[in-house]
Amino acid sequence: MDWVEKMNKAISYIEDHITGDMDYEVASKIACCSVYHFQRMFSFIADVSLSEYVRRRRLTLAAFELQNSPIKVIDLALKYGYESPEAFTRAFQNLHGTTPTAARNIGTKLKAYPRISFQISIKGVAEMNYRIEELKGFSIVGLQERVNTNNAFNIIPNLWANAAKEGLFERLWKIRTADHQMRGILGVCADGDFGKNEEFHYIMSIVSEKVPPERMIKRDFPLATWAVFEAEGGPEGIGEIWKRLYTEWVPTSGYDLAYLPAIECYLPPEENKNELWVAVVKK
Repeated sequence: MDWVEKMNKAISYIEDHITGDMDYEVASKIACCSVYHFQRMFSFIADVSLSEYVRRRRLTLAAFELQNSPIKVIDLALKYGYESPEAFTRAFQNLHGTTPTAARNIGTKLKAYPRISFQISIKGVAEMNYRIEELKGFSIVGLQERVNTNNAFNIIPNLWANAAKEGLFERLWKIRTADHQMRGILGVCADGDFGKNEEFHYIMSIVSEKVPPERMIKRDFPLATWAVFEAEGGPEGIGEIWKRLYTEWVPTSGYDLAYLPAIECYLPPEENKNELWVAVVKK
């Protein structure tokens, strides 16, 4: 399976650079998707964030070296990307429950996290309602916030709650492009910077060609093909669609994810559904 091969090649790149300069953008290009999609895809499939996987692998390999070589702790710390022996010791103890020095002793209990390998599992028990849309270029206008990926599921609901209190959605609705296919209030996930601090921009917005009001930004999208997934019920249904997108639809669809931000489209409550828009390209 082409998708599985790409993901495993990306993991090979990460493993080959586990002690050197690792560039998540390079890994994402090997997987044929954006850094944002690669990071989220990895987390949904592996049930652990990419940064946490790298941390565990480095400390696993460090433990092997402590038990099988005379390498100094200070040299090991530098080898695995830690700025000081103290920082390395804290991380090592948090994972293994013992110090690097004690890890050299016979009988010391340590933890080992093996290299991950992707396989495809065909499920298909529940249907996924989707359609393919060809959209010409459009713009969105909205309020942009910086969000840490690890805390996104807590931060984003608070952003929406505060925006509702401040009347943001009423202001957006007044400047909307009324006849556009993307009809609702949008949550746009963009600009992942996962090599440094695992953050991305989240833009509460609407399709509009108007000049952005104060504190808001405007972002342009080019002509593109979009896969549109329906999530029945309230906003919480979008999370399950994200997971199924990466674990079920992408591996078997004949499409790759395009290098564009994904868009959560929240429709009026009376429709009892919302949509996830993901730009795609044919393989």
